[in-house]
Amino acid sequence: MKRDSRLSVALHVLLHMEDLGEVVTSETLGPMMQMNPVVVRRTIAGLREAGIVRSEKGHGGGWSLARPLAEVTLADVYTALGLSAPFSIGPRDAAPRCLLERAANRALTGALDEAEALLMARLAAISVADLTADLPARPSQCAKKKGASRHA
Repeated sequence: MKRDSRLSVALHVLLHMEDLGEVVTSETLGPMMQMNPVVVRRTIAGLREAGIVRSEKGHGGGWSLARPLAEVTLADVYTALGLSAPFSIGPRDAAPRCLLERAANRALTGALDEAEALLMARLAAISVADLTADLPARPSQCAKKKGASRHA
C-alpha cells in the first residue's frame, strides 16, 4: 500500500523555506527535496491559499513564509493540503442492505472517527517550528547534489 506523503513533503518544504530565510523558488527547492519543481509548486499552492506561504512575482520572485512557523500547526498544513482521509481503510459499501454489514460499518466508522479526532488533536498541538526544536544546529541530511540549503 502506497502512503500519501504530501504532509511530510509540505512540512519538509516549510522547514527548508524557514532555514533559507528568503524568497525561494521551486526550482531551488526541487533538487533539495529530490523532487520535480512542479510537484513542489503543486504542494506549495495549497499552502498559499491557506495563508501559510505567499508567492512573490517578477524577477527575484518565488515563495516565502507568510507566517512564522511557530504559528502554523501540523493540522493547519494538513487542512491546507486538502487531505481528507488519514486512513486507507473504510467500509466496502456506505449504505449496505445487509444488517450484519451495517453493524460492522458502524463499529469501523466509530473507531476511525475516534482515531481521526485524536490524530487531529495531536497535529493541532504541534507547530511546524516544534519539529526542529531538538536539533542542535539543524544539521542536514539533505542532498548536496543540485543546490542545497545553507545548512547542507
